[in-house]
Amino acid sequence: MKLNHLFRLAAITVLTAFSFVSTINTALADYLSSEGMGGKYRYELWQSDNNTYYLKIWLQDASSGSRSYTTTSQFSSSRDALIYFDCNYAQRDLPECS
Repeated sequence: MKLNHLFRLAAITVLTAFSFVSTINTALADYLSSEGMGGKYRYELWQSDNNTYYLKIWLQDASSGSRSYTTTSQFSSSRDALIYFDCNYAQRDLPECS
């Protein structure tokens, strides 16, 4: 009877530890938030689960299945990301552009 009890206790401990480790390693997902174009470029604005944003940017003539021309670093808001695109790729003259 003691052996059966020890086996159950060990199995519960192993399963609990496995559940804990697999929860920690859950990957963050990214979601397409919007798309647009400006100048000679088009973009996709992506949002991560941790509420950061980044842009994937292509030349306007690139096929939709091609690798992105560039991927930006993370921004704290979609507004900041789109201002970055407008100032650096779409060549718009906005007050936010320095």
